[in-house]
Amino acid sequence: MTAIAFALFTLWCATLAVIDVRVRRLPNVLTSAGAIAVLGYAFTVGRPGTAVMGAVVLALPYLLVHLAAPAACGAGDAKLAVGVGAAAGLGGAQAWLIAALGAPVLTAIAGVVTLILSRPPVRAAPPGRALPHGPAMCGATVLALALTAG
Repeated sequence: MTAIAFALFTLWCATLAVIDVRVRRLPNVLTSAGAIAVLGYAFTVGRPGTAVMGAVVLALPYLLVHLAAPAACGAGDAKLAVGVGAAAGLGGAQAWLIAALGAPVLTAIAGVVTLILSRPPVRAAPPGRALPHGPAMCGATVLALALTAG
């Protein structure tokens, strides 16, 4: 991934992360546009198969979790997985694995920190207060791409 493409991808991820933290939603227009842009980039650099495989293999588990337990994983997370999965796929197997495993780990860490810092102790998150997963998906993918850049 070129430096310009990486910078644009990082900006897209940062925008989505901020929105997800603020409103607990990932807008379709941004998740779709980003996925199309990443896949379009993959086609222009001659690596569409790698990007599509990364997108499908990451998005499928998110989609299945969303369908089985919509409260546990939002549709926006499943849609975001297409774009970040494609980008991670372009970074190679190691980048994809770091991104795929890093996102749930980062969300879990954020959840533990939130529980520790909340006073009085939280028994269960009230509706609308669930921890957003988009920032971890974005952060893990950007980090994975940065760590594995050749």
